[in-house]
Amino acid sequence: MVKMLEEMRSFFNKRVDGYEQHMMDFVDGAGNYYIETAKLVPQNQPIKLLDLGCGTGLELDEIFKINPKVEVTGIDFSKDMLEKLKEKHKDRINQIRLIEDSYFNYDMGEESFDVALSVQTLHHFTHEEKLQLYKKLFKSLKYGGIYIETDYMAPNQEYEDFNFNENKRIRKELGITEGFYHYDTPCTVENQEKILYEAGFKSVEKVNQFGNTVILLSKKF
Repeated sequence: MVKMLEEMRSFFNKRVDGYEQHMMDFVDGAGNYYIETAKLVPQNQPIKLLDLGCGTGLELDEIFKINPKVEVTGIDFSKDMLEKLKEKHKDRINQIRLIEDSYFNYDMGEESFDVALSVQTLHHFTHEEKLQLYKKLFKSLKYGGIYIETDYMAPNQEYEDFNFNENKRIRKELGITEGFYHYDTPCTVENQEKILYEAGFKSVEKVNQFGNTVILLSKKF
């Protein structure tokens, strides 16, 4: 029997009500990595932050605690997720700009942000897709800006290859030739670092790990 794949937008819209509880209960380290991600954001100063795949804003919940002055642009193609984020932070309506779109499509501009981050969103895409996204992201950061990626990463190359090959096999059997569908294809830390360096970042550091979730800090000098 062929495993079915769900279109990404539909997948997350259907699960919005239980999403936050699921993340905290079933994803290793969730009680820590949102907090540790937030600690990497400059504190107590006005900064512009880009959040890729912001979802319901679990990372923003922690960031606002340590930097109430941050100005956020959040991108996510799940309308329902964005509505939940908006409701949670309705007292910060003047600090949050939400974009319902794919971050692959969105024009991030040039030297627009001090910080960019993504949390548990990029482990669904190919090396090539990530490289093009990181190049856009690099351009969007100001000189001296940072990019924080907190994500599910493969423990070894064999694990990465298996998941990418399975995704290709299932898509072929289902006749899917384009579009974003929910299937986990995590990369190894080493491959993530290579892609980020190729995109232009001059420093990429693994700063923490919780289970299979790794936090990478990349800098634009």
